[in-house]
Amino acid sequence: MKKIIYITFIFVLTSCSKKTDLTKNRVEIGDKFGGGIVAYILTRSDVGYDVNVQHGLIAATADQSKGIYWFNLEYINTGAKSGNGFINSNLIVTKQGPTATNYAAGIARAYTGGGFTDWYLPSINELSKLYFYKNDIGGFGTGAYWSSSEYDDFYAWYITFYDGSQGSFYKYYSMNVRAVRAF
Repeated sequence: MKKIIYITFIFVLTSCSKKTDLTKNRVEIGDKFGGGIVAYILTRSDVGYDVNVQHGLIAATADQSKGIYWFNLEYINTGAKSGNGFINSNLIVTKQGPTATNYAAGIARAYTGGGFTDWYLPSINELSKLYFYKNDIGGFGTGAYWSSSEYDDFYAWYITFYDGSQGSFYKYYSMNVRAVRAF
């Protein structure tokens, strides 16, 4: 009887030990990871959620610009209306010209923090997650930040990090940019 209890006791310790090891591989919002800071972790209600593998957004450690136009001085509709900033940013760069540092999506796509080249300008939905966790991420100003979500030929969506207000404004207005990447 003692041997059975002893074996069961060892098994329980081994099981707890393995669970702890799995927990160590998980990241939390605010952790340094993937060239930046974990800004959001997908939940069950998010597209792409996987119970076995964490996915989410990583924010650059600092702003890429404290004031830059949304566009490359050409008023066109880029079609950047999806909830996915990576797709939006690629559409914008395709229509506005090569990745450059003189407009919001261009400067975000040109960013190579941590050696990664898949940075992009977040969509309005992704940017709202950055605003919600701004204190955990750090380094944000109180001004407005561009999203990659376009309203029409002349306007694009933004969020003010002072109070979380959002709206659309002229693409020729200078706003902040913080690049993100998915993991």
